[in-house]
This record gives sequence, C-alpha cells and structure tokens, in this order.
Amino acid sequence: MVTFPDVPEAITEGETLSEAMAMAQEALELALTFYVEASRDFPKPGALKKGMRLVPVPALSEAKFMLYEALRSAGIRKVELARRLRCSPSQIDRLLDVNHKSKLDRLQAAFAVLGKRLSVQVHDQAARSVHSAYR
Repeated sequence: MVTFPDVPEAITEGETLSEAMAMAQEALELALTFYVEASRDFPKPGALKKGMRLVPVPALSEAKFMLYEALRSAGIRKVELARRLRCSPSQIDRLLDVNHKSKLDRLQAAFAVLGKRLSVQVHDQAARSVHSAYR
C-alpha cells in the first residue's frame, strides 16, 4: 500500500514494489488534479522521513501544476489569463488539464504573462522529488 502524508487523497497499492510505485505516480497525479478542479491550494510538502520514497509525476503534468500554483499565488483567475493570452477560457482549462497534451510553447506563454519562465531540467532518478510537482 502507498500513501502520501501530505496528500491524503492519494492512496493506492500494487502486488509488487515496482507496481505499487507505478500506481503511486498515477494516484498522486490524480489527487493533485482534484485540487485544481476544486480550486484549492496544494498541500505544503512535509519533510521526507526515513523509509519514504520519492514519487514523481509526469513532467508535463508537473508544469501544469506549477502553472496552476503560479496563477493562485498571483491571484489571477483563469478568465484573466485567457484575456492576457488572447484565447478562450476553455483553452486555459485544457492548458491545466493533465489529460490534455498541451504544447510547451503554450505553457511558456502562460508563464510569461505571469512574469515567470518555464525551464526544463534533467535529474538523476534518485534526485527527483514528489514535492517538485507542487513546490
């Protein structure tokens, strides 16, 4: 069984450790999506304790979660972001939807109007943190 102390909505299991970890990625991504859909702040990550494992979310989802968090911290609503990007609010909904395969240039444009820059980094597997999805 896999649980996330900071994201109690994310619970899953697997027959093997590798299966449980794969399921954990999906569970975390889905749980964070619930926060976006409910217009709630992401929980603040706690300290990593002994015996805990890090679970990444897919990079595109991570960028979308970071955009959502940037919008909330700037106090900007999706409608305002759409106005600034000269697009429809439904396009912003898709930009934040982890099931929609958004293009990086659209995400870059959204970050730019928020005064931010999207960058891509490559890390060793062991260095990747679950918290990077909503830091």
